[in-house]
Amino acid sequence: MSQVADFVLDRLRQWGVHRVYGYPGDGINGFLGAFDRASGDPEFIQARHEEMAAFMACGHAKFTGEPGCCIATSGPGAIHLLNGLYDAKLDRQPLVAVVGQQKRLCLGSAYQQEVHLDRLFADVSEYCQVVMHPAQARHVVDRAFKNALTSRGVATIIIPEDVQEEEAQPSPPRMHGAVYSSVGWSRPRVLPDEDELRKAARVLNEGEKVAILIGQGAADAEGEVIETAETLGAGVAKALLGRAVLPDDLPFVTGPVGLLGSKASDNMMRGCDTLLMIGSSFPYSEWLPKEGQARGVEINIDGRMIGVRYPMEAHLVGDSRETLRALLPLLRRKKDRGWRKSVEKDVREWKDLCAKRAAQHFGGVINPQAVAAELSGRLPERAILTADSGSGTNWWARHVDLHDGMQASLSGTLATMGPGVPYAIAARFAHPDRPVIAFVGDGAFQMNGMNEMITIKRYLKRLSGRAPFVFCVFNNRDLNQVTWEQRAMAGDPKFPGSQDIPDVPYAAFAELLGLRGIRCDEPRKVGKAWEEALSAREPVVLEFVVDPEIAPIPPHIKTEQGKKAAKAMMHDPENTGIVARGFRQKLTEYAAHLPGRGPS
Repeated sequence: MSQVADFVLDRLRQWGVHRVYGYPGDGINGFLGAFDRASGDPEFIQARHEEMAAFMACGHAKFTGEPGCCIATSGPGAIHLLNGLYDAKLDRQPLVAVVGQQKRLCLGSAYQQEVHLDRLFADVSEYCQVVMHPAQARHVVDRAFKNALTSRGVATIIIPEDVQEEEAQPSPPRMHGAVYSSVGWSRPRVLPDEDELRKAARVLNEGEKVAILIGQGAADAEGEVIETAETLGAGVAKALLGRAVLPDDLPFVTGPVGLLGSKASDNMMRGCDTLLMIGSSFPYSEWLPKEGQARGVEINIDGRMIGVRYPMEAHLVGDSRETLRALLPLLRRKKDRGWRKSVEKDVREWKDLCAKRAAQHFGGVINPQAVAAELSGRLPERAILTADSGSGTNWWARHVDLHDGMQASLSGTLATMGPGVPYAIAARFAHPDRPVIAFVGDGAFQMNGMNEMITIKRYLKRLSGRAPFVFCVFNNRDLNQVTWEQRAMAGDPKFPGSQDIPDVPYAAFAELLGLRGIRCDEPRKVGKAWEEALSAREPVVLEFVVDPEIAPIPPHIKTEQGKKAAKAMMHDPENTGIVARGFRQKLTEYAAHLPGRGPS
């Protein structure tokens, strides 16, 4: 007898799901038996925690373009999913979560592990439904995928224990109230209004200094973005979720924008007279042109989000690639290339500045910028890069140049700690032949990354191979990003009681599990450590003991932040080292602008 749980897994398979991340519990006992009977398709991948399973499902969506899928038991297991589901919701990734619930008989009785799951998942889900009858499973699963794909968000399917184990009804009885659904979805072609296209073309053609900002929504429009930038003589800045849209070796790509951004992107935004945003919801207005400085055109497939970050004259609601294809014939090639030359000069100077900053070391301690810079020139082809949230994200954004064919992502909108490792694991499962490299701070690694090394141990044979699989851990014994935010945003000195964390031997921990562990604490050995890690045939924890006093200097320091940072330094326990390092890092920037001179 086929049970509802068997039918649901078969329906997942029909929707293209072959891997479900989760953690067992008695609230999904029916599904655990069904996974066993499914003989590995779909396969149950056991994470160490439901939150990690949700992050893995989100990572799968990011690196495949397919819906990710995770499963959790009722009550506490379901609750654990939420952070990873919100990550998918806010970064607009299609994800389907299957969640167990107590038996229908006891619902409403304050039973053990009884939680109002429909309420719990209401905000995070585009679609959330409880399957109360076996014949309902078919259309609930189908609608879940159709909603997740159409809205690029989370859909949650809640199935009580007793329903899981009932006899499946693949075809509902032909009666009033029955619903018949089908597997299938296709991506629509979404084009803006033709009058709005002409308006956008007028604005862009009249602009003399055009700046383009791209996000992940431009991911399928690489060629069109390049042609648009060439036609308009524009530079292109990238929101962090759009890092992999264009390679960094294009001379007009200014790199990241914002607090973690480049000086070249900042100069472009401060100097442009026209802004074209493509597929981005970049929220930080202080890093965009001042209101009234630039005219605006935006392309966004979500009409709810268009024109809500900067005042726009033309609002092009449509798919980035299709919209640009319709727009390009209306654009005139700009003869004056002075603005483009200025942008490219800023890009060259910024890259030179980054290289010089990364080359500085203080007191024989590794400069964390050097860790990223030494990897950049050694990146294998088709690499997939992930990053966690922390100060290491600054160096990942600024010092690692991506090339054509690479992918990269992080928790862009939720900016949560924790996804760097599970993203990488999901990427490796999905693409076992591609190099995968994660940048993780020691805080995030302690929070949950170390536990997922046990997951890697469990699937070691499958996750090993010729393609490198490296977890780069920045060991600075400090929750470093928040420490710097305390100084610059609150004007407070570092509070060791909240910021200091234990010095853990991460490489040795990896060795204990049977993985490869490499520890580097000497500046001159950083490159060699990367070469050793990238040549390994097993997963590697590459631990760098780095300087916690290298400030992630923003492209320009705002007056208020400067005042608060100066106030914080008066009583900071690390003020002497910070001031010395910060002075030399800024001196590098100033010296680069002196005629014929550079920093010594």
